[in-house]
Amino acid sequence: MGEEPSTWGELLLSFALVAAVPTVVGGAVVLTLVGLTVWLTAPLRRRRRPRSGGR
Repeated sequence: MGEEPSTWGELLLSFALVAAVPTVVGGAVVLTLVGLTVWLTAPLRRRRRPRSGGR
């Protein structure tokens, strides 16, 4: 294994890097799923919207 961090700063930096990777990956997955859901359901929302102006 690697060398252990010798200072609090190095330890905090390593914890921040370890926590950042799943946060970034998870955020990208969530944004992708939300974007795909909005994109796929757009035709349904367009079809259900009442027409304005005409009778």
